[in-house]
Amino acid sequence: MKIWYGVLLLLFFTLAACGGGDATDNSATAAPAAQTPEEKMLAEGKGIGEVKFVELKTPLEAERVSRGKAIYDMKCAACHKLDDKRVVGPGWKGVTKTRKPEWVMNMVTNVEIMLEKDEEAQKLLQLCLTRMPNQNVSLGDARDVLEFMRSNDGEK
Repeated sequence: MKIWYGVLLLLFFTLAACGGGDATDNSATAAPAAQTPEEKMLAEGKGIGEVKFVELKTPLEAERVSRGKAIYDMKCAACHKLDDKRVVGPGWKGVTKTRKPEWVMNMVTNVEIMLEKDEEAQKLLQLCLTRMPNQNVSLGDARDVLEFMRSNDGEK
C-alpha cells in the first residue's frame, strides 16, 4: 500500500511539474518575421525599385559624368540646383553623401512608388510640397545622373 501512495505522489508531482498552466508569450524567443524584399530595401536605405545594388568606381567615369550633366540640364535643372538651395525640389549638394546610390537611382526611376512608400522621399515631399514628376529616365540614364551627382559633390 505504501508503494501505491509513493507512485501516486510521484505521479502527482510529475503532472504538476509538466502541467499545462496558462499560455505564455514566447515572442521574445520566437524568430522575427521574415521581411519582404521591399521591406528589406527600405530598411537598408535603398528605396524601392529595380536598383538593388550599384557598384561605384573610383575615379569617376568621365563619360557618365558628361552624359549625366546633359540629362540634368535637360530634365532636372528647372527644379533642382547644384548647390544646397531649394527651388521647386531640393538642391543636389551633398546628396551622394547622405543617400545610398540605390536610393538615388530608385527615386529617379521609380518616383511614384518612392513617394508612396519611402519615408525619406515622403519627408522631401513635405518639405518641397511638390511631387517630383516621372521624367521616364532609364536605368542607364539614372546611373549617369548619379555619376554627375557624385562629381557635383566633389568626388574625383
